[in-house]
Amino acid sequence: MSTLEDPFFFKAGALRLEGRLHLAPGPEAVVITHPHPLYGGELDNPVVAVLADGYQRLGYSTLRFNFRGVGASEGAYDDGGGELDDLRAATEFLAGQGKRVTELAGYSFGAWINLRLGPPLATVRRLLLVAPPVAYLEFDAIPPVSAEPVVIVGDRDSFAPLDLLRQRMTSWHPAGRLHVLPGADHFYAGALDRLAHLVEAVLT
Repeated sequence: MSTLEDPFFFKAGALRLEGRLHLAPGPEAVVITHPHPLYGGELDNPVVAVLADGYQRLGYSTLRFNFRGVGASEGAYDDGGGELDDLRAATEFLAGQGKRVTELAGYSFGAWINLRLGPPLATVRRLLLVAPPVAYLEFDAIPPVSAEPVVIVGDRDSFAPLDLLRQRMTSWHPAGRLHVLPGADHFYAGALDRLAHLVEAVLT
C-alpha cells in the first residue's frame, strides 16, 4: 500500500466498503476500480496500485476501494449491478470531502463498471480504461459517453483483442484514444514498469 494512502471505510447504501484514500491539496480527484471480484480482483491489485501512484504523483486525490463482497467490504458480488452503486457511492464520498471527481480509472472489470455508470457524472471529463475486457464481458449495449475514453491495452491481451476493442471504441466516443503497450498481456506480467511510464505519459 502506498504510504500516501490511508485505509478507511465508507458507506454504499447499507453496506460498508473498504478503501484506500489519498487526499491531495488540490480539488481534482479520481476513483480507481479493480478487476473482477470473482477472479481475485481487489484494490491492492498491482495495476490498480500503478494507477493510484500515477495520479498521486500528478496531484490528484485518489480513492481505490473493494467492491461489495471483496476483502473487508460487506455484501456479495452483484454481477455488475450493485457494483455501479458502489462506484457512485465512492464518487459521492469524495464530493463530500470537497473534491471534484474529474476522472474515473478502471482496470479490466473496473473499466467495464466505469463505462456503464449512469447517469454519468457531469464533473468527469476522462475515463482511463486499462484492458477493458471486450471479449469477455458485455460491452455491446454501452451507450455513448460524454467523458473522453483513454484506453491502454497490451498487444497480447486475449481479453481485449485490438480489432474488437477498436470496433467497440467507435461507439463510446468519437474522440476516444487508444494506447498499445507492446508485449503486454491482460495481466501486465513483467510490464508494470512500462505500464507506469505509459500511464504518466497519457495523463500528462
